[in-house]
Amino acid sequence: MRPLIGIPPSLDERGRWRPGRQYHYLDDAYARSVAAAGALPVYLPIQPESDALLERLDGLLLPGGDDLPSDRPLAEGVELDLVPEEQLDFDTRLLEGALARRLPVLAICYGMQLLSQVQGGRLHPHLPTDRPQGGPHRLPEADGRHAITIAAGSRLADVLGDAPAAVNSLHHQGVSDAGRLAVCACAEDGLIEAVEDPDARFCVGVQWHPEKLQGPHRERLFAAFASACREE
Repeated sequence: MRPLIGIPPSLDERGRWRPGRQYHYLDDAYARSVAAAGALPVYLPIQPESDALLERLDGLLLPGGDDLPSDRPLAEGVELDLVPEEQLDFDTRLLEGALARRLPVLAICYGMQLLSQVQGGRLHPHLPTDRPQGGPHRLPEADGRHAITIAAGSRLADVLGDAPAAVNSLHHQGVSDAGRLAVCACAEDGLIEAVEDPDARFCVGVQWHPEKLQGPHRERLFAAFASACREE
């Protein structure tokens, strides 16, 4: 039976799509990648009953999204495009519930940052001012890439094998402390690019967007996630 993988879309509460209306929205590349891996994707609109949703799911994909709040004052001139509070509350409840149930989790970009925070970590709220000597991490779509180094012996290394270790990069926030998670990949400038829980059935966060990549990198990561969701 194909596993059921939940994906919470983003919330537009500011009329970016159409004034006076709220919309859920999401790049369909997430669902297409899940389906190509042999699983069934299902969108999870914001609602109170996150536990009831999780009881029916085999895995959770936490996708990219807007900015997370800063835990310290920002540099002059820096403004964040904050995730709506209602969305952040829902995503956090979903994630904490999935982790408590030991459901497989794949967390991407904003998802990885939220996973790290939930597991006791901290963020760089704005990389250009927090790490001025670091490399660029908001690269042009669709061809912008930077190299990463994947930790030998990690779950991520087992999954990706000899797949290309150059990734896209669309973020300006980043993980400064992975908390209880293990760091399993870094960029050349030392920024944390992937985290994982070695003791989980599957709990991996990546800072890049594998759903936008073509070839073995995307295929292997989503296939490993879907396979873990099939396990009892």
